[in-house]
Amino acid sequence: MNSTLLDLGFFQIKWYSFFILVAILTAYIIIRKESKKEKLNEDFISNLFFYGVLIGILGARLYYVLFNFNYYISNPIEILMIWNGGLAIHGGIIATLIFVIIYCRKNNVSILKMTDIIVVGLLLAQSIGRWGNFFNGEAYGRIVSKSFFKKLHLPRFIMNGMYIDHYYREPTFLYESIFSFIGFTILILLKSKKKTKNGQLTGTYLIWYGLERIIIETFRSDSLMIGSLKVAQIVSLLAIISGIYLCINTRNKQELGG
Repeated sequence: MNSTLLDLGFFQIKWYSFFILVAILTAYIIIRKESKKEKLNEDFISNLFFYGVLIGILGARLYYVLFNFNYYISNPIEILMIWNGGLAIHGGIIATLIFVIIYCRKNNVSILKMTDIIVVGLLLAQSIGRWGNFFNGEAYGRIVSKSFFKKLHLPRFIMNGMYIDHYYREPTFLYESIFSFIGFTILILLKSKKKTKNGQLTGTYLIWYGLERIIIETFRSDSLMIGSLKVAQIVSLLAIISGIYLCINTRNKQELGG
């Protein structure tokens, strides 16, 4: 699989960078549209998004580097080469969430109202961004046979792209892309009911994406690890617990008339 979208000799554009950019722009369009519905200040949203993206990318890279510390301590210059991949979504979410909490408190904006807006665009962005992993040969699963792809009736270019290190690999990037798109659709449907309380969409996102990653990580063979444990599954379990708490808490407030 060719990871380069455009090669001008002195300058290259990677497919990975292209899909990350498309994901970011898509999230921005959705977040901006939803923010207008909530009558939030446009400058507030623009600044939140701009700095949130920068901090999210730094957080995603730092997270990945820390869990591959032995490699990067021997190859420090590669820490800067994010176009080659190595952005861990959990690290980006955690870093961005911390920033959003601080920024919203500073501007007297409801944190949960803001995260409810963000998670809708975020899930669609995650669905798009996983295709960058495909072109970079990342987020793949266990070794499978060629007939495995024929049974799934997947396009040949996906099968060819999943031929990594002399083996066909399960396209777990595709599973997550599909799961994330379904989650995005669910959030849109919930939001259309217009009866959701602040925090319910955020809670649903945490539960959905947490379950998504726990399931898909069981098939992945390039996961970040702590000993024999997969980091993403640990973080996802915590996300699910947090999501359940948010959904129950907001429902109780609704029952009490809060």
